[in-house]
Amino acid sequence: MDSPTSPTQNPSSLHTGSIISTLLSFPYSSPISIASSFDRELEKALASASDDASVQACLVDRTLQLASLLLESTRRSFRKRATAHNSSSWFLPPELTIKVFSMVDTKSLMQAAACCTMFNKCAMDPFSYAHIDMTKCTNKVHNEDLCNLTHRAGKELRSLKLGSLGRSPYPSWDHPFVDAPFLSELFYDADFFGSGLKSLRLYHIWTNMRFSLSVCTSFNMFSVFSNLTDLRIVGLTHPPMDLFKILAEKCRLIEHLCIENYHLPSKASPLIRCNIDIVKGSHLIEFVTNSPNLTSLRLIHFPLNDEVAYILAQSSCTMKYLNLSRSPTISGRFLRDLGNSCKESPLKTLIMRNCLKLQEKEVLEFCNSLIKGNFKSIRYIDVSNNRGLVSDDGKRSYKPK
Repeated sequence: MDSPTSPTQNPSSLHTGSIISTLLSFPYSSPISIASSFDRELEKALASASDDASVQACLVDRTLQLASLLLESTRRSFRKRATAHNSSSWFLPPELTIKVFSMVDTKSLMQAAACCTMFNKCAMDPFSYAHIDMTKCTNKVHNEDLCNLTHRAGKELRSLKLGSLGRSPYPSWDHPFVDAPFLSELFYDADFFGSGLKSLRLYHIWTNMRFSLSVCTSFNMFSVFSNLTDLRIVGLTHPPMDLFKILAEKCRLIEHLCIENYHLPSKASPLIRCNIDIVKGSHLIEFVTNSPNLTSLRLIHFPLNDEVAYILAQSSCTMKYLNLSRSPTISGRFLRDLGNSCKESPLKTLIMRNCLKLQEKEVLEFCNSLIKGNFKSIRYIDVSNNRGLVSDDGKRSYKPK
C-alpha cells in the first residue's frame, strides 16, 4: 500500500486536502465573527489581485463555486448519515417498507422518497406504485407525470385513482384535473400493465360536455382491463351506455361497479336527459345478467324506468347491494313485483335515496311484502327523500302511513 507521501499521489490533491482539512478544523466561533473573517480575507484577496475588473470578477465567481461545492458536499454527507441512521433505527426490512409504501397515497410516497436514500431506493421499487392514488392532489397533474408513475409500477399496478374527491354540482370547465386526451394517451400501451389492474377509480376528471360525449364513444380503452374487479366513475354528464357493452364483453370479473352522473339542469341536452328503457339499457342488462361475480352495483342519477330497475334487481344471482339513488324517473312500481317474485334473491341492501318520483304507496306495498316474508334476504332499505315521497294526491309525504 502506498504511503501518504508516495510519488503516485498528486501533490496538488494533497495540498487541496490539507486546505479543506484546515477549514473544517476551524475553531468554533460566533457566525458573525466567522463571516467577518471571510469578508476580510476576501477583500484582501481582491485588493492583492490585478486592478483588472474581469480578474476580480473571476476571483469572486471562483469563490462562489468553491462555496457551492462545499455546500453540496455537506448535503451529500448529511444524506449519507441520515441513510445510515435510518438503516439502523428503521425497524422494518426493505420488503416491508415497500409494502407500507404501496399502501399510502402517491403524494405521501413522493414526500417519503425525498427523505433519504434508503426511502428513495424503496420508493423506486415497482411494487411501491402498485396502488397509485392521485386524489389528494390539489393542482392539475400533467400527463407526463402520470405516465411516469404508471410505468414505474409496470405490471405491478393493481389500482389507480385519479381526480378530485370533492363533489361539485356541475363539471369544472376552466380547471381540469388532467388534460382531455389523458386516458387515451395513458392507456395507449395498457397491455404493458393492464392485465394486472384490479381497481380503477376516476373522479370528476371530465371537463366539458363535448369531451364527456367523445369519451363515451371511445370506451373501448377499458377492454384491455380484462381483470378489473372494481370500477368507479364519478362525474359523467350522461349515462355511459357504450361502456356497459364493453364491460359485458371484456370485463366479466367485475365485482363492484359504481357510475355516478352529474345532476344537470333541466335545460340540458335531450341526449343527457334520456329515459333508459329496455332497449336503451340492453347493454346494462346484459352486463348485470352475465357477470358471475357482481356483488355491488351503484347507478347514481340514472334515468331508469321501473321495468329496467326490476330486471337489474332480480336478474343477478350474486348481487347483494343495489343503489339507484337520485334517479329522476323511478316511481317504485317495480318494488311490488320485486317483493312478490324474488323470494330467493341474494339482494341484501337496496338504496333508493332521493328518487324524485318515488311513490309512497309503492314503498308501503313493498314493506308489507317484506313483513309477509316474501323477500327474506333483504336486510337494509333506504328510501329516504329530502323532498318526501309522492303521495296519491300528488303532494309530498315525509311520514308514510
